[in-house]
Amino acid sequence: MNAAPSVRQLGLADYEPAWQAMVSFTAARTAETPDELWVCQHPPVYTLGQAGKPEHLLFDNGIPLVKIDRGGQITYHGPGQVVIYLLLDLARRGLKVRELVTCIEQSVIDLLAEYGVPATRLDGAPGVYVSQGDSVSKIAALGLRIRRNCSYHGLSLNVDMDLSPFLAINPCGYAGMKVTQTRDLGIALSPAQISERLLSHLRQQLQQLEHA
Repeated sequence: MNAAPSVRQLGLADYEPAWQAMVSFTAARTAETPDELWVCQHPPVYTLGQAGKPEHLLFDNGIPLVKIDRGGQITYHGPGQVVIYLLLDLARRGLKVRELVTCIEQSVIDLLAEYGVPATRLDGAPGVYVSQGDSVSKIAALGLRIRRNCSYHGLSLNVDMDLSPFLAINPCGYAGMKVTQTRDLGIALSPAQISERLLSHLRQQLQQLEHA
């Protein structure tokens, strides 16, 4: 059985150095390199995935845009959002990419269920969504890069943040997609408290997959 990934707390980390550190970590991996989960928040930044379309940034509000090497379209990161990067050796863990995506989504779904908030997936739109009235709102975004059977990038969960920068984008490429956060759903936990619970659910999901 594989060891649980170790956790690295990066605090409030500028996006580009954190991204370059993930790239370097993955490039230098050997078969013995332990897996890691990196937990952080970022100063305000938009990130655009490899196949992302620049027109999904609707107007310039002064927040920088960084073109990066994950899948997916455009998303926003800012203080009060929990970001967890998954630096995993998928081959060693016997994981397929789709299984990892499902595992990440289920971790968020289970976390929200713990506090009485039902959440779901949407076909063809990775991430986690909650129903609000007649529509759904996105609460967690997901994007990965796989290199030599190892993953990096990961997920972001909106906790207690200024959501207005999302108005300048089509979140993950979906025009008019609403976003929400745990605070607005009645979950009165800080980002640090949410990240601890989310890490617990992620570890549990990874363990279950290895035993499946």
